[in-house]
Amino acid sequence: MRKVILAPSLLSANPLDIAGDIEKIKGQCDWLHIDVMDGHFVPNLAYGPNLVAALRSDENISLPIDVHLMVESPECFIDLFLPLGVDYLTIQIEATPHSHRVLQRIRDSGVKCGIALNPGTPVEWVAPLLPFLDMVLVMSVNPGFGGQKFIPQVLEKAGWLYRERAVKNFNFLIEMDGGLGLENVQTAVRYGCDVIVAGNAVFGHSDPAFALKTMRDKIMEVFQ
Repeated sequence: MRKVILAPSLLSANPLDIAGDIEKIKGQCDWLHIDVMDGHFVPNLAYGPNLVAALRSDENISLPIDVHLMVESPECFIDLFLPLGVDYLTIQIEATPHSHRVLQRIRDSGVKCGIALNPGTPVEWVAPLLPFLDMVLVMSVNPGFGGQKFIPQVLEKAGWLYRERAVKNFNFLIEMDGGLGLENVQTAVRYGCDVIVAGNAVFGHSDPAFALKTMRDKIMEVFQ
């Protein structure tokens, strides 16, 4: 049975009590997902290295941290995050002409590297990078805002990545982010996704821990 990782997105957490929201989901999540937005690559601003540093300094929070840089020229940002103890650092393939160079710098620092694709970006763009990647993030909404509707056409990208990984014996994880919840998480997993990022479906629920547990139960049904 393939392990599926649940990574709640802190973009949807209460900004006045992020630590409290993390406490609510302890024992039900595997990673914490943090979106970093610069107001240029996407029309929104969100979070930065100070939040990551605060999470890493909190002795009550030991979960792996998965950072997604939705920024122009990510080569100018990665050094802000690499020393902070992040586990995965993902850049957008559309944001730099030097993806391979940036990914290599991330890997050389000892952090696992990922590449993200917007819904309108052909999945084949990542083909030359697959041997160097620890993760590919398939965006299932246009990045920038939480609470958007899932774009089902991106599922074919996950399927393509799953097949490429199997045929060529790669080891990268397939992550999906955007509009995921109980109604579509099984489909995402069936198409090969290993990491499920969910924001509103978790923190918008009256009981975030129950929302995650229910989601995990739905995922387990796929493998029964």
